[in-house]
Amino acid sequence: MADQKIDNLLNLAMDATPQERRKSGNLNVGYDPATRLWDVIIKYSGPESGLAGNGIQVVPLLGGYAVVTLPESEIDKYSHRAQVEFMEKPKRLYFELFQAKGASCIRTVQTGRDGLTGKGILIGIVDSGVDYYHTDFRNADGSSRILRLWDQSIPGKPPQGYVTGTEYTKEEIDEALALGENQGRRLVPSGDYSGHGTSVLGIAAGNGRASDGVNQGVAYESDLIVVKMGIPRENSFPRTTELIQGIDYLVRQSLSLGRPIAINISFGNNYGSHQGDSLLETYISNVANVGRSVICVGSGNNGNDRIHTAGRLQQGQSEIVEMSVGAYETTLNLQLWKAYADEIEIFLETPSGENLPVLSERIGTQRYRAGETELLVYYGKPGPFQVTQEIYVDFLPTGTYLTSGIWKIHLQGRRIREGNYNLWLPGGNVLNPVTGFYRPVAAETLTIPSTASKVITVGAYDSRLNAFADFSGRGGENLPYPKPDLVAPGVDILAPSAGGGYTGVTGTSFATPFVTGAAALMMEWGITRRNDPFLWGEKVKAYLRRGAQPLPGFDRYPNESVGWGRLCIEESIP
Repeated sequence: MADQKIDNLLNLAMDATPQERRKSGNLNVGYDPATRLWDVIIKYSGPESGLAGNGIQVVPLLGGYAVVTLPESEIDKYSHRAQVEFMEKPKRLYFELFQAKGASCIRTVQTGRDGLTGKGILIGIVDSGVDYYHTDFRNADGSSRILRLWDQSIPGKPPQGYVTGTEYTKEEIDEALALGENQGRRLVPSGDYSGHGTSVLGIAAGNGRASDGVNQGVAYESDLIVVKMGIPRENSFPRTTELIQGIDYLVRQSLSLGRPIAINISFGNNYGSHQGDSLLETYISNVANVGRSVICVGSGNNGNDRIHTAGRLQQGQSEIVEMSVGAYETTLNLQLWKAYADEIEIFLETPSGENLPVLSERIGTQRYRAGETELLVYYGKPGPFQVTQEIYVDFLPTGTYLTSGIWKIHLQGRRIREGNYNLWLPGGNVLNPVTGFYRPVAAETLTIPSTASKVITVGAYDSRLNAFADFSGRGGENLPYPKPDLVAPGVDILAPSAGGGYTGVTGTSFATPFVTGAAALMMEWGITRRNDPFLWGEKVKAYLRRGAQPLPGFDRYPNESVGWGRLCIEESIP
Protein backbone atom coordinates (compact mmCIF):
# COMPACT_ATOMS: atom_id res chain seq x y z
CA MET A 1 0.00 0.00 0.00
CA ALA A 2 1.24 3.49 -0.84
CA ASP A 3 2.52 5.67 2.01
CA GLN A 4 -0.20 8.17 2.96
CA LYS A 5 2.35 10.47 4.64
CA ILE A 6 3.68 11.10 1.13
CA ASP A 7 1.78 13.11 -1.48
CA ASN A 8 0.24 11.39 -4.50
CA LEU A 9 2.79 12.53 -7.09
CA LEU A 10 5.76 11.37 -5.03
CA ASN A 11 4.08 8.00 -4.41
CA LEU A 12 3.50 7.66 -8.15
CA ALA A 13 7.09 8.65 -8.95
CA MET A 14 8.34 5.97 -6.55
CA ASP A 15 6.17 3.36 -8.32
CA ALA A 16 6.99 4.44 -11.88
CA THR A 17 9.82 2.89 -13.86
CA PRO A 18 12.88 5.04 -14.72
CA GLN A 19 11.71 5.13 -18.35
CA GLU A 20 8.21 6.29 -17.37
CA ARG A 21 9.68 9.03 -15.20
CA ARG A 22 11.94 10.27 -17.99
CA LYS A 23 9.01 10.47 -20.41
CA SER A 24 6.77 12.27 -17.93
CA GLY A 25 7.04 16.04 -17.76
CA ASN A 26 6.17 15.96 -14.07
CA LEU A 27 7.37 12.89 -12.19
CA ASN A 28 11.10 13.68 -12.15
CA VAL A 29 10.71 17.28 -10.96
CA GLY A 30 12.74 17.39 -7.75
CA TYR A 31 14.97 14.41 -8.62
CA ASP A 32 18.62 14.52 -9.69
CA PRO A 33 19.38 11.39 -11.74
CA ALA A 34 23.14 12.00 -11.45
CA THR A 35 23.20 11.84 -7.64
CA ARG A 36 19.92 9.91 -7.19
CA LEU A 37 18.83 12.50 -4.64
CA TRP A 38 15.38 14.01 -4.13
CA ASP A 39 14.49 17.46 -2.82
CA VAL A 40 11.19 17.33 -0.91
CA ILE A 41 9.19 19.68 1.32
CA ILE A 42 8.14 18.29 4.69
CA LYS A 43 5.91 19.40 7.55
CA TYR A 44 7.34 18.25 10.88
CA SER A 45 6.89 18.61 14.62
CA GLY A 46 9.38 18.42 17.45
CA PRO A 47 13.08 19.39 17.42
CA GLU A 48 15.06 20.02 14.22
CA SER A 49 17.93 17.91 15.49
CA GLY A 50 16.27 14.60 14.63
CA LEU A 51 15.60 15.46 10.99
CA ALA A 52 19.07 15.00 9.50
CA GLY A 53 20.99 11.76 9.08
CA ASN A 54 23.63 9.99 7.07
CA GLY A 55 23.37 11.32 3.50
CA ILE A 56 20.33 13.46 4.42
CA GLN A 57 20.54 17.26 4.24
CA VAL A 58 17.93 19.45 5.92
CA VAL A 59 17.11 23.17 5.60
CA PRO A 60 14.68 24.00 8.45
CA LEU A 61 12.16 26.72 7.58
CA LEU A 62 9.98 28.86 9.80
CA GLY A 63 6.86 27.32 11.32
CA GLY A 64 7.74 23.59 11.32
CA TYR A 65 8.51 23.14 7.61
CA ALA A 66 11.77 22.04 5.97
CA VAL A 67 13.35 21.25 2.61
CA VAL A 68 15.05 17.84 2.77
CA THR A 69 17.53 16.37 0.27
CA LEU A 70 17.83 12.62 0.56
CA PRO A 71 18.50 9.45 -1.45
CA GLU A 72 15.50 7.93 -3.20
CA SER A 73 16.07 4.70 -1.29
CA GLU A 74 15.54 6.55 2.01
CA ILE A 75 12.21 8.26 1.24
CA ASP A 76 9.92 5.54 2.56
CA LYS A 77 11.92 5.02 5.75
CA TYR A 78 12.25 8.80 6.31
CA SER A 79 8.49 9.34 6.00
CA HIS A 80 7.96 6.88 8.86
CA ARG A 81 9.92 9.03 11.30
CA ALA A 82 7.60 10.17 14.07
CA GLN A 83 8.54 13.83 13.55
CA VAL A 84 7.57 13.83 9.87
CA GLU A 85 3.90 14.68 9.44
CA PHE A 86 3.73 14.92 5.64
CA MET A 87 6.07 14.96 2.63
CA GLU A 88 5.42 16.80 -0.64
CA LYS A 89 7.16 16.53 -3.99
CA PRO A 90 8.41 19.78 -5.60
CA LYS A 91 6.32 21.25 -8.41
CA ARG A 92 7.44 23.14 -11.47
CA LEU A 93 6.95 26.93 -11.45
CA TYR A 94 6.50 29.23 -14.43
CA PHE A 95 6.51 32.97 -15.05
CA GLU A 96 3.19 34.75 -14.98
CA LEU A 97 4.26 36.48 -18.17
CA PHE A 98 1.99 36.98 -21.15
CA GLN A 99 4.08 37.87 -24.14
CA ALA A 100 0.29 52.71 -14.41
CA LYS A 101 0.81 54.53 -12.02
CA GLY A 102 -1.78 57.24 -12.70
CA ALA A 103 -4.58 54.69 -12.99
CA SER A 104 -3.65 53.18 -9.62
CA CYS A 105 -3.77 56.56 -7.82
CA ILE A 106 -0.06 56.22 -7.01
CA ARG A 107 1.26 59.56 -8.24
CA THR A 108 -1.01 61.48 -5.92
CA VAL A 109 0.45 59.82 -2.82
CA GLN A 110 4.05 60.07 -4.11
CA THR A 111 3.99 63.82 -4.75
CA GLY A 112 4.10 66.79 -2.38
CA ARG A 113 6.15 67.57 0.69
CA ASP A 114 4.84 64.50 2.54
CA GLY A 115 4.86 62.19 -0.49
CA LEU A 116 5.36 58.48 0.16
CA THR A 117 8.46 56.82 -1.30
CA GLY A 118 8.79 53.47 0.51
CA LYS A 119 11.64 54.75 2.69
CA GLY A 120 12.29 52.50 5.69
CA ILE A 121 10.43 49.54 4.13
CA LEU A 122 12.07 46.53 2.48
CA ILE A 123 10.95 45.21 -0.90
CA GLY A 124 11.83 41.54 -1.44
CA ILE A 125 11.45 39.43 -4.58
CA VAL A 126 11.94 35.73 -5.28
CA ASP A 127 12.39 35.66 -9.03
CA SER A 128 14.83 35.16 -11.92
CA GLY A 129 17.36 37.55 -10.39
CA VAL A 130 18.15 41.19 -11.10
CA ASP A 131 20.50 43.21 -13.26
CA TYR A 132 22.12 44.96 -10.30
CA TYR A 133 23.99 47.27 -12.69
CA HIS A 134 20.72 48.82 -13.90
CA THR A 135 20.69 52.48 -12.85
CA ASP A 136 17.18 52.18 -11.39
CA PHE A 137 18.56 50.05 -8.53
CA ARG A 138 21.41 52.41 -7.69
CA ASN A 139 21.57 55.52 -5.53
CA ALA A 140 22.66 58.94 -6.78
CA ASP A 141 26.25 58.22 -5.65
CA GLY A 142 26.31 55.04 -7.75
CA SER A 143 26.03 52.63 -4.80
CA SER A 144 23.47 49.83 -4.77
CA ARG A 145 20.04 49.91 -3.18
CA ILE A 146 20.25 46.11 -2.83
CA LEU A 147 21.11 45.08 0.75
CA ARG A 148 21.35 41.35 0.05
CA LEU A 149 21.34 39.22 -3.09
CA TRP A 150 21.06 35.44 -2.66
CA ASP A 151 21.78 33.72 -5.96
CA GLN A 152 20.74 30.11 -5.41
CA SER A 153 22.37 29.08 -8.71
CA ILE A 154 25.99 30.02 -7.87
CA PRO A 155 27.68 27.48 -5.56
CA GLY A 156 29.94 28.90 -2.88
CA LYS A 157 28.81 30.89 0.15
CA PRO A 158 25.15 30.23 1.03
CA PRO A 159 23.37 32.34 3.66
CA GLN A 160 23.51 31.05 7.21
CA GLY A 161 21.02 28.22 7.66
CA TYR A 162 20.81 27.34 3.96
CA VAL A 163 22.96 25.01 1.87
CA THR A 164 22.81 26.22 -1.75
CA GLY A 165 23.95 29.24 -3.71
CA THR A 166 25.90 32.34 -2.72
CA GLU A 167 24.81 35.37 -0.71
CA TYR A 168 26.21 38.76 -1.75
CA THR A 169 26.14 41.73 0.64
CA LYS A 170 25.59 45.36 -0.25
CA GLU A 171 29.31 45.99 0.35
CA GLU A 172 30.27 43.30 -2.19
CA ILE A 173 27.76 44.62 -4.74
CA ASP A 174 29.04 48.19 -4.22
CA GLU A 175 32.60 46.99 -4.76
CA ALA A 176 31.55 45.25 -7.99
CA LEU A 177 29.79 48.42 -9.21
CA ALA A 178 32.88 50.52 -8.45
CA LEU A 179 35.07 48.18 -10.51
CA GLY A 180 33.02 48.64 -13.65
CA GLU A 181 30.97 46.04 -15.46
CA ASN A 182 33.75 43.84 -16.90
CA GLN A 183 35.61 43.28 -13.63
CA GLY A 184 32.60 43.77 -11.38
CA ARG A 185 30.64 40.90 -12.88
CA ARG A 186 33.55 38.61 -12.05
CA LEU A 187 33.31 39.62 -8.39
CA VAL A 188 29.49 39.32 -8.28
CA PRO A 189 28.61 37.09 -11.26
CA SER A 190 24.86 37.04 -10.60
CA GLY A 191 22.70 38.03 -13.58
CA ASP A 192 19.11 38.00 -14.78
CA TYR A 193 19.11 36.11 -18.07
CA SER A 194 15.35 36.24 -18.68
CA GLY A 195 14.92 39.85 -17.51
CA HIS A 196 11.74 38.91 -15.63
CA GLY A 197 13.01 39.72 -12.13
CA THR A 198 14.56 43.02 -13.27
CA SER A 199 11.20 44.17 -14.69
CA VAL A 200 9.24 42.98 -11.64
CA LEU A 201 11.57 44.74 -9.17
CA GLY A 202 11.66 47.88 -11.31
CA ILE A 203 7.86 48.23 -11.29
CA ALA A 204 7.72 47.74 -7.52
CA ALA A 205 10.71 49.88 -6.57
CA GLY A 206 12.82 51.22 -9.45
CA ASN A 207 13.88 54.85 -8.88
CA GLY A 208 13.69 55.79 -12.57
CA ARG A 209 17.21 57.22 -12.69
CA ALA A 210 17.78 55.65 -16.12
CA SER A 211 14.90 57.78 -17.45
CA ASP A 212 15.45 60.94 -15.34
CA GLY A 213 12.59 59.87 -13.09
CA VAL A 214 10.02 59.37 -15.86
CA ASN A 215 9.74 55.58 -15.38
CA GLN A 216 9.89 55.63 -11.60
CA GLY A 217 8.54 52.57 -9.77
CA VAL A 218 6.09 52.65 -6.88
CA ALA A 219 8.24 52.44 -3.70
CA TYR A 220 11.29 54.05 -5.28
CA GLU A 221 13.22 54.69 -2.05
CA SER A 222 12.73 51.24 -0.51
CA ASP A 223 15.78 49.11 0.20
CA LEU A 224 15.86 45.89 -1.78
CA ILE A 225 16.52 42.20 -1.05
CA VAL A 226 16.66 39.82 -4.00
CA VAL A 227 16.54 36.02 -4.21
CA LYS A 228 17.41 34.50 -7.56
CA MET A 229 15.90 31.03 -7.70
CA GLY A 230 18.49 28.38 -8.45
CA ILE A 231 18.85 26.70 -11.80
CA PRO A 232 17.40 23.30 -10.96
CA ARG A 233 18.86 20.02 -12.07
CA GLU A 234 16.43 19.39 -14.91
CA ASN A 235 15.05 21.52 -17.77
CA SER A 236 16.13 24.88 -16.26
CA PHE A 237 12.86 25.74 -14.56
CA PRO A 238 12.55 26.74 -10.91
CA ARG A 239 10.65 24.61 -8.41
CA THR A 240 8.63 25.10 -5.27
CA THR A 241 11.61 23.98 -3.13
CA GLU A 242 13.60 27.02 -4.31
CA LEU A 243 10.61 29.35 -3.88
CA ILE A 244 9.80 28.25 -0.32
CA GLN A 245 13.43 28.75 0.78
CA GLY A 246 13.50 32.17 -0.88
CA ILE A 247 10.41 33.33 1.00
CA ASP A 248 11.84 31.97 4.24
CA TYR A 249 15.08 33.89 3.66
CA LEU A 250 13.28 37.18 2.98
CA VAL A 251 11.17 36.92 6.15
CA ARG A 252 14.26 36.08 8.23
CA GLN A 253 16.14 39.06 6.73
CA SER A 254 13.23 41.33 7.66
CA LEU A 255 13.33 40.01 11.24
CA SER A 256 17.12 40.38 11.43
CA LEU A 257 17.02 43.97 10.19
CA GLY A 258 13.97 44.83 12.29
CA ARG A 259 12.15 46.31 9.30
CA PRO A 260 8.81 45.63 7.59
CA ILE A 261 8.92 43.87 4.21
CA ALA A 262 6.66 43.63 1.17
CA ILE A 263 7.35 40.39 -0.73
CA ASN A 264 6.55 39.88 -4.42
CA ILE A 265 5.93 36.46 -5.99
CA SER A 266 5.31 36.53 -9.75
CA PHE A 267 5.60 32.76 -10.27
CA GLY A 268 2.99 30.05 -10.06
CA ASN A 269 1.98 26.56 -11.13
CA ASN A 270 -1.17 24.70 -11.96
CA TYR A 271 -0.70 21.50 -9.97
CA GLY A 272 -2.93 21.03 -6.93
CA SER A 273 -6.48 21.28 -5.63
CA HIS A 274 -6.39 25.12 -5.71
CA GLN A 275 -7.90 25.07 -2.21
CA GLY A 276 -4.86 26.48 -0.40
CA ASP A 277 -4.02 23.11 1.17
CA SER A 278 -0.61 22.10 -0.24
CA LEU A 279 2.46 22.39 2.00
CA LEU A 280 3.67 25.39 -0.05
CA GLU A 281 0.38 27.23 0.44
CA THR A 282 0.02 26.43 4.14
CA TYR A 283 3.67 27.41 4.71
CA ILE A 284 3.12 30.82 3.07
CA SER A 285 -0.06 31.44 5.08
CA ASN A 286 1.79 30.51 8.29
CA VAL A 287 4.91 32.57 7.58
CA ALA A 288 2.71 35.57 6.71
CA ASN A 289 2.03 35.75 10.46
CA VAL A 290 5.75 36.08 11.28
CA GLY A 291 7.12 39.61 11.62
CA ARG A 292 5.68 42.62 9.81
CA SER A 293 5.19 41.49 6.24
CA VAL A 294 2.86 41.57 3.25
CA ILE A 295 3.08 38.86 0.58
CA CYS A 296 1.67 39.64 -2.88
CA VAL A 297 1.18 36.90 -5.48
CA GLY A 298 0.02 37.07 -9.09
CA SER A 299 -3.11 35.14 -10.07
CA GLY A 300 -1.48 33.76 -13.24
CA ASN A 301 -2.38 34.01 -16.91
CA ASN A 302 -4.56 30.93 -17.42
CA GLY A 303 -7.88 32.79 -17.55
CA ASN A 304 -8.42 32.41 -21.29
CA ASP A 305 -6.48 29.15 -21.79
CA ARG A 306 -8.10 25.78 -22.48
CA ILE A 307 -6.41 24.03 -19.56
CA HIS A 308 -9.22 24.00 -16.97
CA THR A 309 -12.76 22.70 -17.00
CA ALA A 310 -15.27 21.99 -14.26
CA GLY A 311 -18.82 20.88 -13.62
CA ARG A 312 -21.34 19.65 -11.10
CA LEU A 313 -22.42 16.01 -11.24
CA GLN A 314 -25.81 14.82 -9.97
CA GLN A 315 -26.68 11.40 -8.54
CA GLY A 316 -27.02 8.92 -11.42
CA GLN A 317 -25.97 11.50 -14.00
CA SER A 318 -23.28 10.93 -16.64
CA GLU A 319 -21.04 13.57 -18.14
CA ILE A 320 -18.38 13.43 -20.84
CA VAL A 321 -15.40 15.79 -20.76
CA GLU A 322 -13.77 16.11 -24.17
CA MET A 323 -10.09 16.93 -24.51
CA SER A 324 -8.12 17.36 -27.72
CA VAL A 325 -4.50 16.21 -27.90
CA GLY A 326 -2.58 17.81 -30.74
CA ALA A 327 -0.15 16.08 -33.06
CA TYR A 328 3.46 15.85 -31.86
CA GLU A 329 2.54 16.15 -28.17
CA THR A 330 5.29 14.33 -26.27
CA THR A 331 3.81 14.27 -22.76
CA LEU A 332 0.71 15.40 -20.91
CA ASN A 333 -0.76 15.07 -17.45
CA LEU A 334 -4.32 15.48 -16.25
CA GLN A 335 -5.56 16.17 -12.72
CA LEU A 336 -9.14 15.49 -11.66
CA TRP A 337 -10.07 16.85 -8.22
CA LYS A 338 -13.35 16.06 -6.49
CA ALA A 339 -14.85 15.81 -3.02
CA TYR A 340 -13.81 12.57 -1.34
CA ALA A 341 -17.41 12.15 -0.16
CA ASP A 342 -18.53 11.74 -3.80
CA GLU A 343 -18.25 8.33 -5.46
CA ILE A 344 -17.75 8.76 -9.20
CA GLU A 345 -17.13 6.05 -11.79
CA ILE A 346 -14.42 7.22 -14.19
CA PHE A 347 -13.13 5.79 -17.46
CA LEU A 348 -11.35 7.16 -20.52
CA GLU A 349 -12.27 6.76 -24.17
CA THR A 350 -9.44 6.92 -26.72
CA PRO A 351 -9.58 8.87 -30.03
CA SER A 352 -10.27 5.55 -31.81
CA GLY A 353 -13.40 4.97 -29.71
CA GLU A 354 -11.93 2.29 -27.43
CA ASN A 355 -13.25 2.42 -23.85
CA LEU A 356 -10.56 1.73 -21.27
CA PRO A 357 -11.48 -0.12 -18.04
CA VAL A 358 -13.16 1.82 -15.24
CA LEU A 359 -10.48 3.27 -12.97
CA SER A 360 -10.23 1.29 -9.78
CA GLU A 361 -10.71 3.34 -6.62
CA ARG A 362 -7.72 1.87 -4.85
CA ILE A 363 -4.72 3.81 -3.67
CA GLY A 364 -1.65 3.13 -5.78
CA THR A 365 -0.49 3.09 -9.39
CA GLN A 366 -2.58 1.72 -12.27
CA ARG A 367 -1.35 1.26 -15.86
CA TYR A 368 -3.31 1.15 -19.12
CA ARG A 369 -2.24 0.96 -22.75
CA ALA A 370 -4.08 2.76 -25.57
CA GLY A 371 -2.48 2.74 -29.01
CA GLU A 372 0.70 4.80 -28.91
CA THR A 373 0.00 5.98 -25.36
CA GLU A 374 0.58 4.48 -21.94
CA LEU A 375 -1.56 5.85 -19.12
CA LEU A 376 -0.08 5.99 -15.63
CA VAL A 377 -2.92 6.57 -13.15
CA TYR A 378 -2.77 7.36 -9.46
CA TYR A 379 -6.06 7.28 -7.53
CA GLY A 380 -5.27 9.24 -4.39
CA LYS A 381 -6.81 9.63 -0.97
CA PRO A 382 -7.21 12.93 0.92
CA GLY A 383 -4.08 14.10 2.72
CA PRO A 384 -3.98 15.33 6.32
CA PHE A 385 -4.49 18.93 5.16
CA GLN A 386 -7.29 18.43 2.61
CA VAL A 387 -10.76 16.93 2.14
CA THR A 388 -10.47 16.70 -1.64
CA GLN A 389 -9.42 13.67 -3.68
CA GLU A 390 -7.11 13.62 -6.68
CA ILE A 391 -7.13 11.27 -9.65
CA TYR A 392 -3.91 11.91 -11.58
CA VAL A 393 -3.28 10.62 -15.12
CA ASP A 394 0.09 10.83 -16.86
CA PHE A 395 -0.06 10.33 -20.65
CA LEU A 396 3.25 8.81 -21.81
CA PRO A 397 4.15 7.95 -25.43
CA THR A 398 5.16 4.35 -26.14
CA GLY A 399 7.29 5.81 -28.93
CA THR A 400 7.86 9.52 -29.52
CA TYR A 401 4.41 11.11 -29.53
CA LEU A 402 1.06 10.63 -27.80
CA THR A 403 -2.02 9.40 -29.64
CA SER A 404 -3.55 12.59 -31.04
CA GLY A 405 -7.25 13.32 -31.43
CA ILE A 406 -10.21 13.66 -29.07
CA TRP A 407 -9.91 11.87 -25.73
CA LYS A 408 -13.06 11.61 -23.61
CA ILE A 409 -13.25 11.38 -19.82
CA HIS A 410 -16.53 9.69 -18.79
CA LEU A 411 -17.90 10.55 -15.35
CA GLN A 412 -20.82 8.66 -13.77
CA GLY A 413 -22.25 9.88 -10.45
CA ARG A 414 -22.75 6.79 -8.28
CA ARG A 415 -23.17 8.40 -4.84
CA ILE A 416 -23.08 12.16 -4.85
CA ARG A 417 -23.05 14.49 -1.82
CA GLU A 418 -21.46 17.63 -3.31
CA GLY A 419 -20.92 16.93 -7.01
CA ASN A 420 -18.30 19.54 -7.92
CA TYR A 421 -15.31 18.42 -9.96
CA ASN A 422 -12.37 20.22 -11.57
CA LEU A 423 -9.89 19.10 -14.22
CA TRP A 424 -6.57 20.80 -14.98
CA LEU A 425 -3.91 20.38 -17.64
CA PRO A 426 -0.37 21.78 -17.25
CA GLY A 427 0.07 25.55 -17.52
CA GLY A 428 3.08 27.60 -18.51
CA ASN A 429 2.54 27.19 -22.28
CA VAL A 430 4.15 23.74 -22.27
CA LEU A 431 1.40 22.24 -24.45
CA ASN A 432 0.95 22.81 -28.16
CA PRO A 433 -1.91 25.18 -29.10
CA VAL A 434 -4.31 22.43 -30.24
CA THR A 435 -4.22 20.56 -26.92
CA GLY A 436 -6.91 21.53 -24.43
CA PHE A 437 -10.48 21.05 -23.21
CA TYR A 438 -13.32 21.58 -25.67
CA ARG A 439 -15.42 23.36 -23.02
CA PRO A 440 -12.92 25.27 -20.87
CA VAL A 441 -14.07 27.04 -17.71
CA ALA A 442 -12.39 30.32 -16.72
CA ALA A 443 -13.46 30.17 -13.05
CA GLU A 444 -10.80 28.87 -10.61
CA THR A 445 -7.93 29.34 -13.06
CA LEU A 446 -5.75 31.28 -10.61
CA THR A 447 -2.37 29.64 -10.12
CA ILE A 448 -0.78 28.25 -6.95
CA PRO A 449 0.39 29.84 -4.57
CA SER A 450 -1.97 32.78 -5.21
CA THR A 451 -4.54 30.40 -3.66
CA ALA A 452 -2.91 30.69 -0.20
CA SER A 453 -5.27 32.34 2.28
CA LYS A 454 -2.94 34.97 3.80
CA VAL A 455 -1.51 36.44 0.57
CA ILE A 456 -2.80 39.38 -1.45
CA THR A 457 -3.84 37.84 -4.78
CA VAL A 458 -3.44 40.18 -7.73
CA GLY A 459 -5.05 39.95 -11.17
CA ALA A 460 -4.47 42.20 -14.18
CA TYR A 461 -6.39 44.80 -16.15
CA ASP A 462 -5.57 47.09 -19.09
CA SER A 463 -5.21 50.57 -17.58
CA ARG A 464 -5.24 52.21 -21.04
CA LEU A 465 -8.71 50.85 -21.84
CA ASN A 466 -9.86 50.58 -18.20
CA ALA A 467 -10.84 46.99 -19.04
CA PHE A 468 -10.27 43.59 -17.44
CA ALA A 469 -7.44 41.55 -19.02
CA ASP A 470 -9.09 38.27 -20.01
CA PHE A 471 -5.86 36.27 -19.56
CA SER A 472 -5.89 37.04 -15.83
CA GLY A 473 -6.51 34.01 -13.59
CA ARG A 474 -9.95 33.93 -11.92
CA GLY A 475 -11.26 32.85 -8.57
CA GLY A 476 -14.55 31.02 -8.14
CA GLU A 477 -17.41 30.25 -5.80
CA ASN A 478 -15.99 26.84 -4.83
CA LEU A 479 -12.78 28.29 -3.38
CA PRO A 480 -12.63 28.45 0.43
CA TYR A 481 -12.19 32.26 0.33
CA PRO A 482 -12.76 35.01 -2.25
CA LYS A 483 -9.97 35.50 -4.80
CA PRO A 484 -8.49 37.63 -6.32
CA ASP A 485 -8.31 40.55 -3.91
CA LEU A 486 -7.91 43.19 -6.60
CA VAL A 487 -6.42 43.88 -10.04
CA ALA A 488 -3.61 46.22 -11.11
CA PRO A 489 -2.26 47.39 -14.49
CA GLY A 490 -0.76 44.43 -16.33
CA VAL A 491 -0.87 45.18 -20.07
CA ASP A 492 1.98 46.89 -21.97
CA ILE A 493 3.76 48.13 -18.85
CA LEU A 494 7.07 49.91 -19.43
CA ALA A 495 9.57 48.33 -17.03
CA PRO A 496 13.37 48.20 -16.54
CA SER A 497 15.11 45.76 -18.85
CA ALA A 498 18.12 43.56 -18.04
CA GLY A 499 21.05 45.16 -19.83
CA GLY A 500 19.70 48.69 -19.35
CA GLY A 501 16.80 50.77 -20.57
CA TYR A 502 13.13 49.78 -20.51
CA THR A 503 10.86 47.31 -22.26
CA GLY A 504 7.12 46.68 -22.59
CA VAL A 505 5.80 43.75 -20.54
CA THR A 506 2.38 42.11 -20.08
CA GLY A 507 1.01 39.62 -17.55
CA THR A 508 -0.05 39.31 -13.93
CA SER A 509 3.70 39.02 -13.19
CA PHE A 510 3.84 42.75 -13.76
CA ALA A 511 0.51 43.69 -12.16
CA THR A 512 1.63 42.15 -8.86
CA PRO A 513 4.59 44.50 -8.18
CA PHE A 514 2.25 47.52 -8.41
CA VAL A 515 0.46 46.11 -5.37
CA THR A 516 3.73 45.08 -3.66
CA GLY A 517 5.01 48.65 -4.05
CA ALA A 518 1.67 50.04 -2.89
CA ALA A 519 1.85 47.83 0.22
CA ALA A 520 5.31 49.27 0.96
CA LEU A 521 3.97 52.83 0.70
CA MET A 522 1.11 51.96 3.03
CA MET A 523 3.49 50.41 5.59
CA GLU A 524 5.70 53.52 5.35
CA TRP A 525 2.64 55.70 6.06
CA GLY A 526 1.47 53.44 8.88
CA ILE A 527 4.61 52.05 10.54
CA THR A 528 7.53 54.35 9.64
CA ARG A 529 5.49 57.56 10.04
CA ARG A 530 3.51 56.09 12.93
CA ASN A 531 0.07 56.87 11.56
CA ASP A 532 -0.94 53.21 12.06
CA PRO A 533 1.85 51.14 13.67
CA PHE A 534 0.00 47.86 13.04
CA LEU A 535 -0.47 48.29 9.29
CA TRP A 536 0.86 45.03 7.84
CA GLY A 537 -0.43 41.60 6.81
CA GLU A 538 -4.17 41.15 6.55
CA LYS A 539 -4.75 44.77 7.58
CA VAL A 540 -3.03 45.98 4.39
CA LYS A 541 -5.22 43.57 2.41
CA ALA A 542 -8.35 44.97 4.09
CA TYR A 543 -7.32 48.58 3.33
CA LEU A 544 -6.52 47.75 -0.31
CA ARG A 545 -9.89 46.03 -0.72
CA ARG A 546 -11.71 49.01 0.74
CA GLY A 547 -9.89 51.46 -1.52
CA ALA A 548 -10.28 49.42 -4.72
CA GLN A 549 -12.28 51.12 -7.46
CA PRO A 550 -14.84 49.56 -9.83
CA LEU A 551 -14.12 48.55 -13.42
CA PRO A 552 -16.67 48.84 -16.24
CA GLY A 553 -18.56 45.62 -16.97
CA PHE A 554 -18.92 44.42 -13.38
CA ASP A 555 -22.00 45.07 -11.24
CA ARG A 556 -21.18 42.88 -8.24
CA TYR A 557 -18.13 43.14 -5.97
CA PRO A 558 -16.21 41.13 -5.00
CA ASN A 559 -16.30 38.93 -8.09
CA GLU A 560 -14.16 36.11 -9.48
CA SER A 561 -12.47 38.31 -12.12
CA VAL A 562 -11.38 41.54 -10.41
CA GLY A 563 -12.10 40.83 -6.74
CA TRP A 564 -12.89 44.10 -4.96
CA GLY A 565 -11.84 46.19 -7.99
CA ARG A 566 -8.76 47.95 -9.38
CA LEU A 567 -5.87 49.18 -7.23
CA CYS A 568 -6.24 52.76 -5.94
CA ILE A 569 -3.75 53.47 -3.18
CA GLU A 570 -4.96 57.03 -2.58
CA GLU A 571 -8.36 55.66 -1.51
CA SER A 572 -6.73 52.80 0.43
CA ILE A 573 -4.89 55.03 2.91
CA PRO A 574 -7.32 56.37 5.53
